[in-house]
Amino acid sequence: MRPLFSHLPMRRKHGSASQRAAQGGFTLVELAVVLAVIGLIIGAVAIGKDVQRNAEYTKIKNKFIDQWEQAYNQYYQRTGVVVGDSQVAPRIMVNGSNYTAVAPLPTSGGDMTAIAPPATICQHAPEAGAVRATVTPLLTLRELITRTGIRMPPGRAEGQEDLYVYTDTNGSPQEIQVCFQWNQPSSAEGSGNVMVIAGLTPDLARMLDQMIDGKPDAQEGRFRMRGVDNGTANGPGVEWKGNNTYGHGTAAPTAAASGATRDEDQVMTLTAIYKMNQ
Repeated sequence: MRPLFSHLPMRRKHGSASQRAAQGGFTLVELAVVLAVIGLIIGAVAIGKDVQRNAEYTKIKNKFIDQWEQAYNQYYQRTGVVVGDSQVAPRIMVNGSNYTAVAPLPTSGGDMTAIAPPATICQHAPEAGAVRATVTPLLTLRELITRTGIRMPPGRAEGQEDLYVYTDTNGSPQEIQVCFQWNQPSSAEGSGNVMVIAGLTPDLARMLDQMIDGKPDAQEGRFRMRGVDNGTANGPGVEWKGNNTYGHGTAAPTAAASGATRDEDQVMTLTAIYKMNQ
């Protein structure tokens, strides 16, 4: 005769096997799916940071650089001269009304290579090395613009319209400053009236150059790096020096200094020259 409840041990064995199977963990397929999801999340975060940074750089151009160019052009349209020039005896140079001739003015031919340029017009004292040494005495840029009834860009705050604050790739604060000056024909960054833009990180300078001139070339176009000669016509371009792995204050970036900064350090900054149309 078959023992009563003889099937119970088999069920207990079957139940134990099921419990062991349930405690076996994830399968390879499940692990692959989890890793793929994690990879997608990390990639989305990285892409999101790049998109946010590019949007900030575009905002700097549209809301600050372009608006200062418009303010400069409006000043010319309303007064007939460039910023700081004399309306009764225009010299067609920024700060021309406060110009003191060190060398005699040319009597014919318009050769201005030997003429000492007038002082740069700034609102605040610029960063050391951002503009040429002849910046004193500083003239008030805000005073020149507002007395013609021109609305200035919002900038950093009231009275600090020439400044703009942003964060670099390390999350550290950086400050852009604009000034205006006239360059003699012999100057490295080209002659004529220019906007001097200081406080640009290397990748911001490259992106602004790309948007303005169509290519990031430090020696050609309207947007160029300060102190870089124009070079040979139709010759190879010059890269913007450094990158965002160099620390603030780096004057001559080298391979040894690349990546030597800490994450909390400020990124190095460059000065650009933006040629005006008048």
